[in-house]
Amino acid sequence: MLETRDITLETPDITPAHEGLDGVAWNVMGQVYVPKQVSDDSIAWHATFPVETFVPPHTHPYQDEYIFVIDGRIDLILDGKKRTATSGDLVRMPRGLPHAFFNNSGEAATALFWASPAGKLLELYRRLHNVTNPAEAVRIARDYDVIFGPPVSSAAPQHAAASR
Repeated sequence: MLETRDITLETPDITPAHEGLDGVAWNVMGQVYVPKQVSDDSIAWHATFPVETFVPPHTHPYQDEYIFVIDGRIDLILDGKKRTATSGDLVRMPRGLPHAFFNNSGEAATALFWASPAGKLLELYRRLHNVTNPAEAVRIARDYDVIFGPPVSSAAPQHAAASR
C-alpha cells in the first residue's frame, strides 16, 4: 500500500496497533511516525512525541490536518494563538492555517494525525526519515508543499485551563 502510484485507492484491511503499513516507521527529528493509512484522499499516522520535541510553525497550503490526542498533552500554536490539547481532544488545522506543536509536558505524548488530501506527505516523511539537521528538514519540506515559518521557542500556555 505504500507504493507511490498515479492513483492510490483505499483497501479494506486492519493496520495492527503497534505496526505501520509494510512495517514502516519514520524517525522525524526525534519523533516516531508510524503510517497507518495512505490513499490519494488522506494519510494517517501514529505519532510519538518524546519530551521536549516539537514541530515548528508551518503551513500546509493544500491539506487540512487533524490531531487526535491519544495520551498526554500537546501544546499548540494555531493561527498565532497558544492552545493545549489533551487526551481525547481533536485538533483541526484547516489548509493555509499556520500551526506548530510542542511536547512541554515532561512525559511522552501520542496522537493519531491525518491529513486530507494526502498530497506529498508520504514522500516527505520518507525523505525526512533520519534527517537530523533542522535547516535541511525545512529545505526538504518546501519541495513537498509544507512551508515552515520562523521558529518560536515554545507554545506552553501561561494558564492551560484558560487556553483550551
